[in-house]
Amino acid sequence: MQSLRFDLSKKGGPFKILNATNGGPWHKRHATDQMRSNFEDYKAARIPYSRNHDSGIVMIYGGPYSHDITYIFPDFDADPYDPASYDFACTDESILICLEAGTETFFRLGQTIENQIKKHGTLPPKDFKKWAVICEHIIRHYNEGWADGFELNIEYWEIWNEPDLSRDDSNHKPTWGGTRAQFFDFYEVAAKHLKGCFPNLKIGGPAISGSLEWADAFLSEMSKRGVPLDFFSWHGYCDRPQKMMEKAVKVREMMDKYNYRNAESILNEWNYIRGWEEDYIYSIKSIHGLKGSSFTMAYICEAQRSSIDMLMYYDTRPSCLNGVFDFYTYEKLKGYYPLYWYGMFYDYENEIPSENKIENIYSLCGVNKGGKVLSVVTYYSDDDNAESKDVELDFGKEGKYEIYLLDREHDGEFIGVTDNLKFSMSIHSSVLIKEV
Repeated sequence: MQSLRFDLSKKGGPFKILNATNGGPWHKRHATDQMRSNFEDYKAARIPYSRNHDSGIVMIYGGPYSHDITYIFPDFDADPYDPASYDFACTDESILICLEAGTETFFRLGQTIENQIKKHGTLPPKDFKKWAVICEHIIRHYNEGWADGFELNIEYWEIWNEPDLSRDDSNHKPTWGGTRAQFFDFYEVAAKHLKGCFPNLKIGGPAISGSLEWADAFLSEMSKRGVPLDFFSWHGYCDRPQKMMEKAVKVREMMDKYNYRNAESILNEWNYIRGWEEDYIYSIKSIHGLKGSSFTMAYICEAQRSSIDMLMYYDTRPSCLNGVFDFYTYEKLKGYYPLYWYGMFYDYENEIPSENKIENIYSLCGVNKGGKVLSVVTYYSDDDNAESKDVELDFGKEGKYEIYLLDREHDGEFIGVTDNLKFSMSIHSSVLIKEV
């Protein structure tokens, strides 16, 4: 029996935003005959932000009439100052449904990835300044009521997505059809214009796919040009959470090096991926099962004590990388419970880090104003055949605790109330412990 010890007098910082997602609820307010919806389950998870990247290929969110700049402003030769040039309806609906679920939009200004043979929206805009003016009016629509709009106070506005995925020497450029130099010029124009118009909003990007060399070049060049950056967004898929936490340190060091010390480090695409080629099918199967759920819980646990400011799971859209909801029935999968359980920690004021480590055991612990404890423990390893572990939690006090179990036979189910915090954990199982 190995023990995890928590000193409840040694209070850490607040819980970060770590259960944000890409993609919002699957729900239609205008369809009276709708028979499927995950709205209530999504709402119950208390997801703070939904990033709307790639939403333009999902019919439930409005399909090819929503979110992307080329969908909202379909004729680039039109007048960006004329409300008639814009088509906001489907994007409006998607954002409002998110808000009804208690989720704010993290608005990606740009385009959905294009893996088809011919590219369209991911080609560089023919006029960078005009593109920025279009985005300005999109922001005014949602925050200032322009064009029969709203006053939603959407805070985060991200410029583009994964420009580093489109290498200059590649014939396949799914996310940015130009060169690196062109993107740097484009980003400078857009960021300076938008920050000049909206100094109190958070303008950032560019959601790099993972190249640290590219990130270093981008941050260096933006710093030289005096480009404002409220957050730097990046992506991290892997099979070992520590790998991304090590990368997060390097990202933070680069941000500080180039005088973006006050900018947030936002990891806004992540999931379990053992490999994108021969291991990709295995990865998808893992995401949809118990292994994916334990990876998600372990990743969140590690991020709480990292240099990352916000996590956004990819994704809760109807897609092959969604381990949270079933594609066909909209019912909860095992991967729902880590996001749902983490939402509970927003009611707890301080994190209590464990005083010791157990290999492949990941944990979170918090205390609320009344001194009550909430904790989660998960057993994750990429080794599917790892032996069970006996784990005991020591909070330094006696108490009664509700126990909830997520394993092959249980879907986050209430097991009972006990004062015995000894658990035999099988690989990829998770336990939630709530003091009563």
